[in-house]
Amino acid sequence: MSTDITDSEDATETEGVSNAEVTGGDTEDVIDPASEGERQGIRSQAEGGIVAQLRLDHAALFLRPTLRNAPDVTVKPEYWTTIEPGRTVVFVTVYGREFDPFETALAADPTVADPVLVDRYPDSRVYRVTRTDRAVTVTAETAALGGRLLDLSSSRDGWLVQLRFPDRERLVAFNDYCREHDISVTVDHLRVSDDESDGVVALTDKQQALLTVAHEEGYFDVPRGISQDELAERLDVSKSAVSQRLRRAIGELCAATLP
Repeated sequence: MSTDITDSEDATETEGVSNAEVTGGDTEDVIDPASEGERQGIRSQAEGGIVAQLRLDHAALFLRPTLRNAPDVTVKPEYWTTIEPGRTVVFVTVYGREFDPFETALAADPTVADPVLVDRYPDSRVYRVTRTDRAVTVTAETAALGGRLLDLSSSRDGWLVQLRFPDRERLVAFNDYCREHDISVTVDHLRVSDDESDGVVALTDKQQALLTVAHEEGYFDVPRGISQDELAERLDVSKSAVSQRLRRAIGELCAATLP
């Protein structure tokens, strides 16, 4: 829901009710924000910036024990919310073919509690978990540095995250934070986030390898010359990994080339 922001003096009244009536005091007791100095405009960090695709790993990262024991699924957090102090609930979608190993590992994961299966689909399931205080996270530090989380999904070696920072210095500060907390950081690729950029996108080596094989073997032809199952077999990865890698690669290409 949007809220209109206005510099009008009338904005200090609500539905014809004066400030005095709202606060229960005299109007002279009400501090006009404008009287405290000139109002500050909205600061912008939209120009420039840097987008980093990183692989993060730590033994106690959120859901990392589960990912280690169920490597054949792809996990994608959808959203999280703090219901009360100390209780953050996270909804995650899990893509794969076999979910029993994942659920067994989830039940024993010390970084989460009270796991609940919320929805079931042919090739994915949605779970709700409560994050425990034993879970290591980076979202708060990302926000504190002015960064924004663009994408987050699991990989065989931890979490694959895409973050946007206003400048290189904030990215370096994030890397320093991870190093201080023994969080392993591997850079897949970096690119400048700029309206005036030439649209060049840097795919990861794995994405490039997948797209190369898919193109050469006719995956994009009609009819298709190779299926996702066959691509997974060729590259020795799971079908869910092929699906997620294709989606991210095509998304990167579209974002870089479409107006």
